[in-house]
Amino acid sequence: MHKTIRITAGEAVVRYLDNQYVTIEKDGKMVESKFVEGFYAVFGHGCVLGVGEALSQAKHSLKVYQGKNEQGMAQAATAYSKMHNRLKILPCMSSIGPGAANMVTAAATATVNNIPLLLFMGESFASRQPDPVLQQVEQLYSATVTTNDAFKAVTRYFDRITRPEMVMSALTNAMRILTDPAHTGAVAIAMCQDVQGESYDYPEEFFKKRVHFIRRAIPCNYEVEAVAHAINNSKKPLVIIGGGVRYSMAGRAVKSFCEKHNIPFAETQAGKSAVESSHYLNVGGIGATGNSCANTLAKGADLVLGIGTRFSDFTTSSKWLYAHAKVAAINASEFHAGKLDSVSMTADALEGIKALEKQLDGYVTCYKNEIADAKTAWAKEMERLCGISYTGKGFTPENKSRLEDSLENFRNATGGEICQTSAIGLIRKLIPENSILVGASGSLPGCLQRMWTTDCIDSYNMEYGYSCMGYEIAGAFGSKLARPHSEVYAFVGDGSYNMLHSEMITAVQEGVKINVLLFDNASFGCINNLQMGQGVDSLCTELRYRQGDKPIREGEFLNIDYAMCAKGYGFVTYTAKTMGELEAALLDSLKQSKPVLIDIKTLPKTMTDGYGSWWNVGCSDIPRTDKGKQALSDREARLKEARKY
Repeated sequence: MHKTIRITAGEAVVRYLDNQYVTIEKDGKMVESKFVEGFYAVFGHGCVLGVGEALSQAKHSLKVYQGKNEQGMAQAATAYSKMHNRLKILPCMSSIGPGAANMVTAAATATVNNIPLLLFMGESFASRQPDPVLQQVEQLYSATVTTNDAFKAVTRYFDRITRPEMVMSALTNAMRILTDPAHTGAVAIAMCQDVQGESYDYPEEFFKKRVHFIRRAIPCNYEVEAVAHAINNSKKPLVIIGGGVRYSMAGRAVKSFCEKHNIPFAETQAGKSAVESSHYLNVGGIGATGNSCANTLAKGADLVLGIGTRFSDFTTSSKWLYAHAKVAAINASEFHAGKLDSVSMTADALEGIKALEKQLDGYVTCYKNEIADAKTAWAKEMERLCGISYTGKGFTPENKSRLEDSLENFRNATGGEICQTSAIGLIRKLIPENSILVGASGSLPGCLQRMWTTDCIDSYNMEYGYSCMGYEIAGAFGSKLARPHSEVYAFVGDGSYNMLHSEMITAVQEGVKINVLLFDNASFGCINNLQMGQGVDSLCTELRYRQGDKPIREGEFLNIDYAMCAKGYGFVTYTAKTMGELEAALLDSLKQSKPVLIDIKTLPKTMTDGYGSWWNVGCSDIPRTDKGKQALSDREARLKEARKY
């Protein structure tokens, strides 16, 4: 007879999570760690008296964090897990209705990026006695459909607990997904408000310590031989390092593999910092936000080997950049490994490289000076980008598609004359080498993939699968929780800052120092580039005053004092309008123990431009401007050269 313990469903959730561990093989040893050490919540009527009661009153070791916005806390939890290479999670809980709906975006962020995220949401009553409860969406065709059904489209696993004993199967399935290297992502569990407080005689063994083994998928010989054959028959292959290399901790193995065979390697946003930037074979970011070094070598490659990448459109430059080359792939997911008609190997990145190495004895590429020459050319371009300074009227920025008054108008409104590329170069020079960078959206991901150097392993946390505006500051907080002894910097544009910066308050509350580098170029500069580059008149992508009933594109720029805003939260703040002021702010900020925000007044159009890449974006097939006609013509020409699937 199994021993049982009578507790509520809410307490069962808390007790179970408090006893979950993971173990993974690393350097020949099994390394065990606690999977759940904390819990993040925005309490509302749908969760404060159920799971919330257990978190407050029951015995457990979980540290509970007070969220300020449901999306913000879940984005922070995603960043936290990423910085732990998916070996820890920070479960989040919201109330029913808008609180739950706020987390849908964060669930999608985690799922797209294959990061484990566990979400609990309040739900309507299982008994239906008080229906419709506060915040309940009612559908005429089904009483079972609620706001929480929206999670089905953006999670790897969804469940709804309508009886207390269902906790056991729901959490077992949740852990199956959360610890799956190939298919992890968001898990959403809706818990009926009445059921959270209902008790059940749970088997005591359900709450014992559970250690989940993180499997390293071993490749089959047939696939290993097929990939090896493709490499052996190539003369100039190129490796692309994706996030799977980082999460399997395979950076050293991939580096050694490339050294032995003289194969250059490029990085995706997720793969960046798996291997140090300074390595002589590291050619940097590839694709639509890549640099000239990687993209030049990609055009000349006869084989592209993607390791742990899902081949997104930015990585492949919309399937155009290396359309001529054969593709091979190593990925824990069979789905991702099979893209681009690749010669595929379904395997953990580390195990795949180890198996492949045994089949390539004596193989060396035909590269001579091409790698060194491409790196030298990019180093010169980097020097130029870091040295750009505003020279007044007649200054020509990197991006040419603009309204003629944009730079002078911005400077007159804000006093700012900092060029974005130069600011990034200065920041990299002054902040500690082991600093953690966090970013997600706008023009900054392109500049950072091209320009940021990462010789400290796993120091780059760029969310560019969903490119979710609002991830940056929440992600910096989550990253700091994961790496408390490192300086953490959120690189965020003013457009993204205005969408979501709620967890700045949580950082103050927790006494956690994060550094917010706010690049204020008066709104959505990246999209304004795209808009105007395709021949569309600027509209609602610059932060200008409206003039009468005219479209928002002709008024003066707004000048917002973001430093004053952050100071009100308790941040140490600075405003930088010149490079000298930025340098002084960065140096002084390193002396601070409180959270920091630097309001960097950044001239529009001074971000990096493209480097031999292409991005397939929709455009009108009956263009209204000459520039629109050129954009359509270019798109049609590139599509003829690109892979069709």
